Amino acid sequence: MTTTINKTTTSTEGRDLLLTRIIDAPRAEVFKAWTDPVLLKQWFAPLPWTTPVVETDVRVGGSSLIVMRGPDGNEFPNQGVYLEVVQDQRLVFSDAFIKAWELSEKPFMTVVLTFEDQGDKTKYTARVHHWTVADREAHEKMGFHQGWAICTDQLAALVEKP
Repeated sequence: MTTTINKTTTSTEGRDLLLTRIIDAPRAEVFKAWTDPVLLKQWFAPLPWTTPVVETDVRVGGSSLIVMRGPDGNEFPNQGVYLEVVQDQRLVFSDAFIKAWELSEKPFMTVVLTFEDQGDKTKYTARVHHWTVADREAHEKMGFHQGWAICTDQLAALVEKP
């Protein structure tokens, strides 16, 4: 008798974008800048864009709404749900859900943020998983590398001590 085991694997190869930076601030400060709406408004969108609306319920299953406004006045709402929250260490959220486990019409990405001690500094890593290679390519064309780098510079400027 032969037993066949069906195994399904899903690869994220080709669907991820990654940003890593050492920030000269304790990880608690960097984490707080990602979870405190007042702080998020100050750095989240690459200038001259702004972030006029930030609503966060930072807990597993809690929702978030972040609205970015372009220089032309057009607004881009980003809704999501927190999937994992480990204080000062890890934050995972996705736009696959928009609130209270309500599915979004078009999921685009899941973001995994990690905050690791590097002495008195923080190794900050943002790994962005996309549902498809086409979504990852679209995010790159939207300016992921430049935009997220600018935002990370703004985040660092907010939390780093002179």
